[in-house]
Amino acid sequence: MLRFAILLLMFSIGGGVGPAMAQSNVSRIKDLVNLEGVRDNNLVGYGIVVGLNGTGDKLSSAVFTRHSLTGMLERLGINTKNGGLDTKNVAAVMVTATLPPFARPGQRVDVIISALGDAKSLSGGTLVVTPILGADGEVYAVAQGPVTISGFSAGGAAQTVTRGVPTSGRISNGGIIERSTDFSLRDLERMTVSLRHPDFTTVSRVAQTINSFLGQSLAVALDATAIELTIPKDFPGGIVAMITEIEQLNVVPDQVARVMISEETGTVVISKDVRIDPVAISQGSLTIKVTESAQVSQPEAFSQGGQTVTVPRTQVEVNESGTGKVALLNRGASLQDLVNSLNALGVSPRDLIGILQALRASGALRAELVMM
Repeated sequence: MLRFAILLLMFSIGGGVGPAMAQSNVSRIKDLVNLEGVRDNNLVGYGIVVGLNGTGDKLSSAVFTRHSLTGMLERLGINTKNGGLDTKNVAAVMVTATLPPFARPGQRVDVIISALGDAKSLSGGTLVVTPILGADGEVYAVAQGPVTISGFSAGGAAQTVTRGVPTSGRISNGGIIERSTDFSLRDLERMTVSLRHPDFTTVSRVAQTINSFLGQSLAVALDATAIELTIPKDFPGGIVAMITEIEQLNVVPDQVARVMISEETGTVVISKDVRIDPVAISQGSLTIKVTESAQVSQPEAFSQGGQTVTVPRTQVEVNESGTGKVALLNRGASLQDLVNSLNALGVSPRDLIGILQALRASGALRAELVMM
């Protein structure tokens, strides 16, 4: 009998939030929310990687690489306008990094290097000093250093083997922060606390938990995502100490009953609150095989008036497999009941997807069906 596995998210049997369920599903507020201003910022820049072993851009086709190389050499006092540039050891790249919250000048961050032109590999290359800009156009970091790549490409005239992506690499601690973001927690009178997964029930529970801890109604739920938190002036240790205490508070999050399906991989993810109305499920498999085998018919030797012809021969085979059983689910059947019933029918993951779609179409599946 075929068996299938279902990924379970916070699985429990029965409805409501009981003591056992609350104990198993409890989460820290720190793992459920984002705080206003405590966020990363994306940085991007354009640079040149030098020192490649003939695997760089072709300057005849990568015009931007030629202009960049010419401009860099001229800033170093070298005139290249009267001479031809035909090097293959240079590549134009995009440089990306993430500026962490509360980053200070002098701190280092990792940078990602990606080829822009027709370079074959960035192996052995070194990034020349490159300013990295934020969305506001200001320079927040400067990157430089040797590029480390995880892929490689090798081959000869008849065959080439490539593993990974040799045109993308990384420079660990290759960026130095030159400018910090203009944000200060001490200046806030109110702070917005945002759920990472919007839900009215969860946001209400988080607000109630914060108010119980502070002893006054300072947290107000604005919608399914945001909570407005008024900063108390007299909290011991200030706002940082208050945030530290609030992050460690425990809350039981709620979620929408949802079934996630990926038909490409046959993956099914079912959340804990999925329920089934009374329904009977039967599953079988019908296979029809058609085989064509043409035969040649020709007249006997020395016969008069006969001719050679091709005679078609078709063979049809019908095979119907299945357990011949019907699974009956009662009202309010849980996820475990559904899994046990479908396993008894011997369905495969592909068949399971079809059954879940049919249950949803019939109205018996009390959950949101999401196709990935």
